[in-house]
Amino acid sequence: MKPNHLPKNPPHDLKQLHEQVTTKLSQANYRYTDNRRRLVETLARYGRPVTLPDIINADPALAQSSIYRNLELLENIGVTCRIAIGSEHAHFELAEQLVGHHHHLICKACGTVQDVHLDLQIESLLEESLAQIASRANFSPLHHTLDLHGRCADCK
Repeated sequence: MKPNHLPKNPPHDLKQLHEQVTTKLSQANYRYTDNRRRLVETLARYGRPVTLPDIINADPALAQSSIYRNLELLENIGVTCRIAIGSEHAHFELAEQLVGHHHHLICKACGTVQDVHLDLQIESLLEESLAQIASRANFSPLHHTLDLHGRCADCK
């Protein structure tokens, strides 16, 4: 499994991020509305997976129903992704195509989700191991996600 799921040009600033989101929306025949722009900016400012209440608190002018609809649309076109954590609130973040490949630490006690970026050597070892597992099962992987569940420092 090659790390072809890594973004070619992860956004380094909001201008580049907005250009990439505009392109994705345009390719799907959607406009980059003010509400979508504000939602993307909110997710970018957090820089980590956040819940719907986090998004509402960050920008109370965004209607909850609009946030839900826009998150669903943005997820469908590859701008955001949803991290489901049991029956609690889902977390949302910008898609790896935009911000780079990473993994998650998920606290089972409080529900926080923390992004983890592995160094290149560890990520390569993980890719090699997963490729071997896939090969033995005659499976063709596209990409991987790794969510490590446990307890955060605050909940130990």
